[in-house]
Amino acid sequence: MTLTRPAQAALVPALARAPEELTATNVVSGWIESVSLVAAPAATGVLLAVGSPGVVFAVMAGLSVLGWLVVAPVEGPPAAGTETTPLRALRLVREEPEARLLLGLLAAESVAIGALDVVYVVLAVSLLGLGGSGAGYLNAAFGAGGVLGIAATAALVGRRRLTPALAAGAIAWGVAFAVVGASPRVATAFALLVVAGAGRIVVDVAGRTLLQRISPVDLLARVFGLLEGLSMAALAVGSLLTLLVALAGGRAAVIGVGAVLPVALLLGSARLLAIDRRATVPVVELLLLRSLPLFAPLGPPELEALARELVPLEAAPGEEVVREGEPGDLFYAVADGELEVSAGSRRLGTLRRGDSFGEIALLRSVPRTATVRALTPARLYALSRAPFLAAVAAHPGVGGEAGRVVGERLAAGQATIAP
Repeated sequence: MTLTRPAQAALVPALARAPEELTATNVVSGWIESVSLVAAPAATGVLLAVGSPGVVFAVMAGLSVLGWLVVAPVEGPPAAGTETTPLRALRLVREEPEARLLLGLLAAESVAIGALDVVYVVLAVSLLGLGGSGAGYLNAAFGAGGVLGIAATAALVGRRRLTPALAAGAIAWGVAFAVVGASPRVATAFALLVVAGAGRIVVDVAGRTLLQRISPVDLLARVFGLLEGLSMAALAVGSLLTLLVALAGGRAAVIGVGAVLPVALLLGSARLLAIDRRATVPVVELLLLRSLPLFAPLGPPELEALARELVPLEAAPGEEVVREGEPGDLFYAVADGELEVSAGSRRLGTLRRGDSFGEIALLRSVPRTATVRALTPARLYALSRAPFLAAVAAHPGVGGEAGRVVGERLAAGQATIAP
């Protein structure tokens, strides 16, 4: 996990076609994790019943290899415009209180998770009288809560503000354990562990999505690598909370675990609203622009400023995005779908994700020299004339690349591929 999750956090924004898809992918990832928390222990029990621990490890290794085969063909995001070092991620955390808060809150979640294994036993044996097997049932209830939390996390898709959901998840976690610790009863314990599991998945999905939104794109993998390292250490710290059992008894241990997330939330409450105000980095648009050779020379600050100017557009099959002979005042980047380029009755080519068109009309101040028509439902991002020409004029590398692209297309008689 320490290797794969940071890579996933950096790769997913590069593949998303719209900001809401980034949130949706994080939500689905949370669903998979929640279902796995229920299904994997059950599958392990079956494997142990029919085989040996070696069989369990062999199946795990096989699934890992299968996962590698699935993602191996996926191309990663383009290289960052500037060289990054591990120290840049540490400087970001040191200089940005919002990043520190989110890392701390997600680490606090791992502290609580690390303590749960012991809490299940304390609840089952000491407080509820269920015996050792009861700990497994309580664990399953918590995992089932994560599955039921799917409905709550689905509501996050398309939301600009995520800190209210994050706060609600932390409060649900804390209240559930506080009630179980104060008045342990079998029925309420199972029901409230379901609530706690749902609260935990909401905290995890909202927190990780917010961290993606506020982290510089070229530092995503390093920031999430730092998070995974903190999470592993936090799991160990959570295990040490079992000292509460010896010092203050089982009820105090349960209530103490429940207090971890609400206390972390309370300590950072003054900055949560600031995070939502600041968490507007256009990650998806930024990575789409970076994939275009035209804007490859731009550094992260310039690219981010340009990405903020992009306007999303949808095109239905058969719809003409630009028409030959009409004035042109927009540059387009293709995020999804297929579009046909034609001039007169001649078909000139097909545009897909990562392609662009419209630069010649803007650079040469000429009418559109071709028609671009959607073949499938398509998602585009449009950039108006002023910011496009400003980027070309301000950066010699962009201006040179634009001249090279236009010259090659004109020389090849294919200027209408980018009308």
